[in-house]
Amino acid sequence: AYHQLTYRIWLNKSQIIFRFFLTILNLYIVGGSFGLREFAQIRYDVHKLHGKEKLKQNNVTLETEYKKLEKSDLDNWENIRGPQLWEDSRTVQKQRREAARLKTE
Repeated sequence: AYHQLTYRIWLNKSQIIFRFFLTILNLYIVGGSFGLREFAQIRYDVHKLHGKEKLKQNNVTLETEYKKLEKSDLDNWENIRGPQLWEDSRTVQKQRREAARLKTE
């Protein structure tokens, strides 16, 4: 009789905890969906306001890029090696600047 009584008390407590957990979980799910909706709406509103300005500023066309390529000298170019993973990029840049300076003098 004692074991049945303690089991029922334990079962009752576990049901209360489980119900509480379900309500908290539902609050997080429902509240989170409303919160996400608000943040997404803010993002879309900002995109509407500033997105058109960015499109107006970015006037890159095929013709302008072709004109840039026409201006560049593609026959006289130099292959420049980038620094290796184990090399310090700043020291490599200093060495290249020194070599270029000595080459022009």
